[in-house]
Amino acid sequence: MTDFPPEKPSVARAYCPGCEPFADGQQEVLDVQWCEAHLPAREGADDSLVSSNGTLFGSAEAGGDGNRLWCELLHRPAPRPARAGRSRRRDGEPHPAS
Repeated sequence: MTDFPPEKPSVARAYCPGCEPFADGQQEVLDVQWCEAHLPAREGADDSLVSSNGTLFGSAEAGGDGNRLWCELLHRPAPRPARAGRSRRRDGEPHPAS
C-alpha cells in the first residue's frame, strides 16, 4: 500500500491584478488568478497580422537539417562484409593461382 503525504496548504494568496492593482508581491506571496471581470482577452489586435504555416513533413525544428544528416549517418545500413572466395584484381580478372 502506498502512502501519500497530505497536501500542505498554499502559502500564496489568490490575487487578481485588476481587482488589487497595488498589491505588493514583496510583502506577501501572491498567486495570480484573474477574476471573470478582469480576465485578459485571448485574442489581440495583432493576431490577424501573424501567419502560421504548418508543414506536413520533415522537422519543424529550427536547424533540423544538420540533425537529419547526423541521423542518416548514424542509422545507415551496416556495410556488407566482403564475400569469401577468390579475390579479383582491379580489372575484374581473378588473380593467377599460385
